[in-house]
Amino acid sequence: MNHVLYGLAANPALPSELVDRLIAAADTDLADALAGRPDLSRAQAAALASRFEQAAVRLAYEGRLAADDIDPVAQPRAALALLDERAGLPQWAQVLAADPLVEHREKLAACPDLPVEVARTLATDPEVRVVAELALWTTPDLASQLAQHPHAEVRSAVAANEATPPAVLAALLTGAGLPPARSCLVCDRESTPFVHDPHCPRPDCELPPGAACDGSHQSTVHDIQQMALRNPATPATAAAGFADHPSMLLRHELAARTDLSPQAYARLAEDPIPGVRAQLADNPAIDEALIRTLATDRGHDVQRRLAHHPRLPLDVLVRLTDATRLGSPLLPRIAAASPAEVEELAASPHPTVRMLLARRRDLPAEIRDALARDPDAKVVKSIAPHPGLAEAQLQAMVERHGSRVLAKVATNPDASAALLEQLARHQPPVQKAFREIARHRHTTAPALLTCLTYRQARPIAAGHPALPPPVIIELLTDDNWQVVEAAAANPSLPPASMQRLVP
Repeated sequence: MNHVLYGLAANPALPSELVDRLIAAADTDLADALAGRPDLSRAQAAALASRFEQAAVRLAYEGRLAADDIDPVAQPRAALALLDERAGLPQWAQVLAADPLVEHREKLAACPDLPVEVARTLATDPEVRVVAELALWTTPDLASQLAQHPHAEVRSAVAANEATPPAVLAALLTGAGLPPARSCLVCDRESTPFVHDPHCPRPDCELPPGAACDGSHQSTVHDIQQMALRNPATPATAAAGFADHPSMLLRHELAARTDLSPQAYARLAEDPIPGVRAQLADNPAIDEALIRTLATDRGHDVQRRLAHHPRLPLDVLVRLTDATRLGSPLLPRIAAASPAEVEELAASPHPTVRMLLARRRDLPAEIRDALARDPDAKVVKSIAPHPGLAEAQLQAMVERHGSRVLAKVATNPDASAALLEQLARHQPPVQKAFREIARHRHTTAPALLTCLTYRQARPIAAGHPALPPPVIIELLTDDNWQVVEAAAANPSLPPASMQRLVP
C-alpha cells in the first residue's frame, strides 16, 4: 500500500482534478479510501464504481449512486446494496434470484420490499441458508408459512423475525401445533446421535460448539426457543413459562424482557445463576421493590448492572458507589436527575457520587464551578472537560492536582492555545495529555511540535492543520506509516506538494 496516496485520498483539501487522477490510478485499497470522500461528484462516484465493485457497494449504501450507475449483471453486489437501500430497480430482484452464487441470493433474501414472486422463489431455494435469511426478514404471511418449514434452521430464523405473528411465535416457542422439523444443520452433516466436540480438531468444521442432534434436533430447537424469547413480539404469557426452565441461556433471555409480570421477575431474581440476575438488574421494567432487593445481591455483575438502571432510587445509587466499580459512562439515573436532585448529588459527602455527577455536561454554572474546586482529584478529572470553565479554573485544577488531571483538562473544548502550550511543557510529561493536545482545535504549532516527540501522539499531531507546512512535508517520509498517512491527509499540506505526489 502507498501510504502517501492513501492519506491523500482522505485529504479534504485535495483539489478535484487530483481526485480524478487518483481515481484513474487507484487500486482496490485506494478506491475504498476514495469512496469515503464526502465531496465526490456524481461523475467521480460513478467512475470509481465502474472500476471497483467494493467501492460501488459503499457508495450505494451512502446514497451516492443511482440505479442508472449500476449494471446488475456485471456488479451484482452493488445492485444488491441499492436494493437493500430501496434504491434499486424491482426487476433486478428477478435477475438476482437466479444468481448462481449462494452469497448473492442470501443477500437478496435480506433486502426489503421484495416482489412477492421473488420472495416465493427464494422460499424454495435449495440452499437452507438462503431460505433462513429470507425467514429472518420476510412479511408476516410468509413468515407464518416458513414456521412450518421442514428444516429447523429456517424455523429459528422465523422465531427471530419481529414481523412474525405472535401466535406463530408462541407455537415456535412451545412446539405446539407445528409439525416436527425433519432436519437441522447437525443431522444434515453428521450421523445421529451426534454431539459436536467443543474442541473439534477439524479445520473445515462449521458446526457451533455443543451442536447436537439425536433425531430431535435438540440444539437447534434450543436456538428456536432462544430467538423467540428474545423477540419482543412473542406473547409474554408464553414466554413467562420459561422462568424455571433448566437452560440458563433461556432464563437469561427471559430476564431481559420488559413485558413480564412482577411474579415472573420475582422468580428470576431468585435464579441460582448470577448472570441471569445481572441481566434482570438493568431491566427497565422491574419495580422499585425488586431494585432494592437486587441492590443487596453480591452476585457477579448484579450491582454494577443495577447501577445503570434508569429508575434507580438515589439512595440506592449512593450505596452502590461503595459496593462496585461503575466504569466511566454517565449513568442514566444521573443523566435524568432533576435540578433538586443535582443539588443533592453535588452536596454528597461521597466523592464517587460527586464524580458521577460531574460527568454531566449540562450542569448549572454554580454547581460546575463548585465541582471544579472539589478537593478530590477524581471529581476534578470528571468535571475538567465540562464546557464553560474559564482558563483560570482549568489552570487552578492543574496547579492543585498536577498530572492526575492534565489529560482531562486538555480535552476541555474551551482550553486556550496558551493553556495547551503550558500543558505540553508540563513536567513530568503525561502521555495521554499529548494525544488530547494533538487533536485539540485550539492547539498551536509549538504545542504540536512537542507532541511530535512522543510516539503515541505523533500520528495525531501529524494530521493537525496548525502544523507548519514544512514539517508536514518532512513527515511524509516518516518511518511510521500512520504518521505518513496522517501527514498526507493534513489539509495544510501545500497544493504544490499534493500535485507532485499524485501520479
